[in-house]
Amino acid sequence: MASRCWRWWGWSAWPRTRLPPAGSTPSFCHHFSTQEKTPQICVVGSGPAGFYTAQHLLKHPQAHVDIYEKQPVPFGLVRFGVAPDHPEVKNVINTFTQTAHSGRCAFWGNVEVGRDVTVPELQEAYHAVVLSYGAEDHRALEIPGEELPGVCSARAFVGWYNGLPENQELEPDLSCDTAVILGQGNVALDVARILLTPPEHLERTDITKAALGVLRQSRVKTVWLVGRRGPLQVAFTIKDKIKEVPRPRKRLTELLLRTATEKPGPAEAARQASASRAWGLRFFRSPQQVLPSPDGRRAAGVRLAVTRLEGVDEATRAVPTGDMEDLPCGLVLSSIGYKSRPVDPSVPFDSKLGVIPNVEGRVMDVPGLYCSGWVKRGPTGVIATTMTDSFLTGQMLLQDLKAGLLPSGPRPGYAAIQALLSSRGVRPVSFSDWEKLDAEEVARGQGTGKPREKLVDPQEMLRLLGH
Repeated sequence: MASRCWRWWGWSAWPRTRLPPAGSTPSFCHHFSTQEKTPQICVVGSGPAGFYTAQHLLKHPQAHVDIYEKQPVPFGLVRFGVAPDHPEVKNVINTFTQTAHSGRCAFWGNVEVGRDVTVPELQEAYHAVVLSYGAEDHRALEIPGEELPGVCSARAFVGWYNGLPENQELEPDLSCDTAVILGQGNVALDVARILLTPPEHLERTDITKAALGVLRQSRVKTVWLVGRRGPLQVAFTIKDKIKEVPRPRKRLTELLLRTATEKPGPAEAARQASASRAWGLRFFRSPQQVLPSPDGRRAAGVRLAVTRLEGVDEATRAVPTGDMEDLPCGLVLSSIGYKSRPVDPSVPFDSKLGVIPNVEGRVMDVPGLYCSGWVKRGPTGVIATTMTDSFLTGQMLLQDLKAGLLPSGPRPGYAAIQALLSSRGVRPVSFSDWEKLDAEEVARGQGTGKPREKLVDPQEMLRLLGH
């Protein structure tokens, strides 16, 4: 049966199509004919979103998937975000490694899409392109004093202790006794824990050598985590209220309530009294200003507006009461969320929401372009959330492929991109190259009883590979 052909015409949303005007030149085929069995697909970003998307796409018996990554090393936030003292969370790397070992999947590190190669160039070379590059920026506080020395984003601090190359120059000053973290999410808790964990407990993790050295000299004894709203947006001092709380919040509510209302037993009271370090949650506080030291040269505290909640359920918001409070500290870490950046001028981007506008992972108005993970839905959820989300995008792409909505005819895939990169002096790092770096990291860690000593300098990585 002859397959119908047409050019893409005026798509305002997926997956509605219009037939071309009479006499127009067809450029795409409606069906993937049996001769062209290899859909060439590329994924931009090798974190959980990238690898889970690739994993789902490989369910297609012939699809070939290339994963591009700007770092020389794979795994994104699993390597650079997950806290060193949570090694079990990093076990997903085993699954991702299996995917990368598939004969129909290739990893190409040290390639920055938007700089070394453009999205339109990828679209020319592949039948479909999936953007899964995550959220590599942080939301600014937008308050006076934010630029003072002694203020940094929790995101940069996490990148620093986890070996993200761009954050290795951070050099946080931990010579103060009190740190304030603005935000109360998982990242804020990770940062508080790393600041307060005795360094000898971190010695056998994959925290970087440099970070461990700085933490050994740390004088930080108290960490406050400050949040604009209450613990759960409910008046949880009344026990009956707990019954109405959704299950995932229920254990947290019960724990907070028990800790706040029950008197500790003698042993626990003695333990608390002798503790050399402490942390606490400050609710209903909104940062207004980072206060400078008398000489104006660094951060010395945070001015907080006291808030109260208005509205119910999802519509609850914190509004200022008019009262203010100053919290002295020598280190301020802002942890109010990550933010995606636009990757290429050709890709639609909603800068207010920090996402690529899409419907179920199909990029609005750009057929053949998809997105998954945080750049698709915003920086929320855990690795399992990203897995579900990425599988969904993969499913949509394979549906479109089956329905003949992607370009027909063979596409060169990596061969075309390799030629472009070579002409631009870019040397990609393959997955087997990464495995050499991995072996080097593990060997360097063995001497000190660490699972690995991370390489943090891309130039050194490339040198070790002979690039």
